[in-house]
Amino acid sequence: MNGWDSSRPVFETDVRGTHIYTAWEGHRRFGYDLMRYLKPGKMVELGTYYGTSHFAFCQAVKDHGLDTECYAVDTWEGDKHSGTYEESFFESVKSCSETFYPGISHLLRMTFDEALNEFPDQSIDLLHIDGLHTYEAVKHDFESWLPKLAVNGIVLLHDVTVIKDDFGVYRLWAELRQLYPAVQFDHCFGLGIVAPKGYSTATASMLAQWGTIKPLYP
Repeated sequence: MNGWDSSRPVFETDVRGTHIYTAWEGHRRFGYDLMRYLKPGKMVELGTYYGTSHFAFCQAVKDHGLDTECYAVDTWEGDKHSGTYEESFFESVKSCSETFYPGISHLLRMTFDEALNEFPDQSIDLLHIDGLHTYEAVKHDFESWLPKLAVNGIVLLHDVTVIKDDFGVYRLWAELRQLYPAVQFDHCFGLGIVAPKGYSTATASMLAQWGTIKPLYP
């Protein structure tokens, strides 16, 4: 791909009536384009809920014939911020995974800490963190998974603009963006993109354009 362009993909889970609105809705097109632009070998998501972000990533892999392995890690039990999940949430995600993205989508129903043993160090090219949103929890997630991130890997953090109650992603994000190359989208509760282990030529080119492409989303 020469330069960044904004696509308008068809998300199959929408067409089949299995999609519901979540806070990640406005980032789906960006997530889709990020996948087709960077072509990561392995993508891991911590916190999947109803699959809005996970299936956006999977759709890009399917549409563009990428070799990316997409993993979704979640207990699908909920937490104090998201509330308790009904079992139907997981069943819906599982059905979509098997129906639309076989061989692409891999669901790991376990805690984030338990899933650490599933991935070798420096094996993940794109990591999306969207679990419990207290400062302590998201800091733990970032630090415990950082060894798993590959050289030139990218980390996405959701809810970086939410300042209320005991939400603390914004606090960690303020620290990270002082240390590493980073870009922030403010809409839909904020999405932070950070490169804590350097970045490739492709990512460098993308970073240079992000000031221009940001208005394309949502």
